[in-house]
Amino acid sequence: MPAVIDLRSDTVTRPSAGMRQAMASAEVGDDVFGEDPTVLHLEARIAQMLGKEAALLCPSGTMANLIGVASAALPGEEVLVDSESHILHYELAGTAMIAGVQLRNFDSPPAGCPSPEQLAALRRLGDPDHEPRTALLCLEQSHNRRGGTVAAVDQLRRAAEAAHRMGLLVHLDGARLVNAAASLGVPMTAFSDCVDSLTFSLSKGLGCPAGTLWVGSTAARARAYTWRKRLGGGMRQVGILAAAGLYALDHNLGRLPDDHRHARSLAEALQSVPGLTVDPTLVQTNIVLLRTTEDANLIVERARREGVLTVPFTRHTVRCVTHLDVSSEDIKAAGDRLRRVFAA
Repeated sequence: MPAVIDLRSDTVTRPSAGMRQAMASAEVGDDVFGEDPTVLHLEARIAQMLGKEAALLCPSGTMANLIGVASAALPGEEVLVDSESHILHYELAGTAMIAGVQLRNFDSPPAGCPSPEQLAALRRLGDPDHEPRTALLCLEQSHNRRGGTVAAVDQLRRAAEAAHRMGLLVHLDGARLVNAAASLGVPMTAFSDCVDSLTFSLSKGLGCPAGTLWVGSTAARARAYTWRKRLGGGMRQVGILAAAGLYALDHNLGRLPDDHRHARSLAEALQSVPGLTVDPTLVQTNIVLLRTTEDANLIVERARREGVLTVPFTRHTVRCVTHLDVSSEDIKAAGDRLRRVFAA
């Protein structure tokens, strides 16, 4: 059996030896009491990096997004999301079940960022006896279900400005914000400056074992902190995870273009395979979507037998994600094996 190449997600990475050492030597305290110095350092650093007043370390991106929605919209209000957004598809309707808000979706390819005209068309009549109040626009950068695509800075800014003119707050799901910034060659503040709050993942492109930060204003952090506690997200000596995040900021940010090159190489290796559609020009970050005429679950199983782990994304789409544990040699081998899979 050949060595397994895991392309299911950039969440499957293992902490490096250096990251493990940083975690082992981390100074810790009780974070619920605000006494973990490593957490405080990470939160301050991320807030400064993103040009915001405050940050809050959460166990997961799903929790951080829910906190972002719940602390910006009241029960019975409405939140606008792209029809392919992660919040809509992969967060178990927590916004409805727990935050009590209604999601209203729009379709905005290729990166889930609506135009000002599209947002204007979604404006309610302002009838409080019949219509919910629209409170929040949620964006995503990069966009997972749209193949890791990245909205241009100007496009995202125009959408956020239009939302603000409508009286909406704007929250950005930044699970792969680091990839988006690396793709465009811009600082992350180019995106964060446009929005009121955002999330910043440590466990995807940065290779940490866990953790996502909610980031926003000091006043909003107080509400976010309450929601984190309400959701069971209060953690104690969690500096061991914060130390991993600090290590990643120092060592793993600069290598993200390698993942993007690997993803493009994989797409190029597969673009001429019969029964498969993949466009390398659409691969902007570390996600490759393989559209197949066959059932995606069958392709995933065949790939597993060849030693390549992938995930079914839709009934006829398979997703591959590159990350720091996948080398250029791995990508070449994965391309060879996947060609055999589609030729079977």
